[in-house]
Amino acid sequence: MDFNLFEITPSKYLNGLLIFIFFLIIAKIVDIFVTKTIKDAVSRTSWKFDDRIVEIIHYPLFFTILIAGILETTYYISPPMNISFYVSGVFKSLGVIIWTIALYRLTSVFMEALPAKISFFADAEKELAPLFENLTKVVIIGAAIMALLSVWNKNITPIVASAGIAGFAVAFAAKDTIANFFGGISVFMDKPYRIGDYVILDSGERGAVVAIGLRSTKMLTRDEVLISIPNSIMASSKIINQSAPKPRFRVRVPIGVAYGSDVDKVEEILIDIARGNEYVTKKPIPRVRFRSFGGYSLEFELLAWVIEPKYMGRVVHIINKEIYARFAEEGIEIPYPKMDIYMKK
Repeated sequence: MDFNLFEITPSKYLNGLLIFIFFLIIAKIVDIFVTKTIKDAVSRTSWKFDDRIVEIIHYPLFFTILIAGILETTYYISPPMNISFYVSGVFKSLGVIIWTIALYRLTSVFMEALPAKISFFADAEKELAPLFENLTKVVIIGAAIMALLSVWNKNITPIVASAGIAGFAVAFAAKDTIANFFGGISVFMDKPYRIGDYVILDSGERGAVVAIGLRSTKMLTRDEVLISIPNSIMASSKIINQSAPKPRFRVRVPIGVAYGSDVDKVEEILIDIARGNEYVTKKPIPRVRFRSFGGYSLEFELLAWVIEPKYMGRVVHIINKEIYARFAEEGIEIPYPKMDIYMKK
């Protein structure tokens, strides 16, 4: 900075005071601009978080300019080396602390705002967003500590090296936990399933996803048994999601009728039963397929879409009861395997 502009008086201390006053005026102008112009502008927007962002960076900007003025004044006055070192160190440290607090608060605001803008964070809000927030805050605090050590001319190389060795040791000891953590990240990003979806695992278990954590996914079976599966397994296994891409699920109800039955009547009754079920969707409509000529019956199959996979068992139960009642009422025989034995005398 060119100090000749401030050499108005013969006293360098008075000139130093003028330098500080100059920076104080600049700081006040910026402060007024932020509080009046920018704050008024963001208050008229629909996004509620910009007001909080301006409020957070308001004071750090003011004090940063003020600290710059103190440092420039100190440099101009040129006090003894030890005094200059400590004055510079104290005010630089103060600036680091002020901005660390501001960034710490901004992190919370951004992590609160991101779910409304980015669907990934909206899905991950309960588990993953707090983790990102905490990791970001740890990085901010770590960077602040490094900056403070650098301000006071402390050698940070041994600290960084020690941290690297410690991190490698921790990573090796907790490799399973880390594998589950990255498996959880993969699940959140790839979204093979969501909370509430009905899934079938490679091992055959079927149930609703009730929680997706960073270490494991929890699934509740129809027998009210809670299964916890590590995310490293979920990320590397084949998973059948019965609720995706749409929540409806198709059920198949096989039925055999005796030879000689009216096939058109059978089809009509089956479709009528499916349409009358409250859990069966209107679209796609139920269908009946005549599959084959069996050994002792005509093989039909009723295909109907259920509104949600969890109603599959209930729908099959209700439809089977109604088929039995309607066929008995209409005189349609449901055959069963039988053998005629003739005895010769």
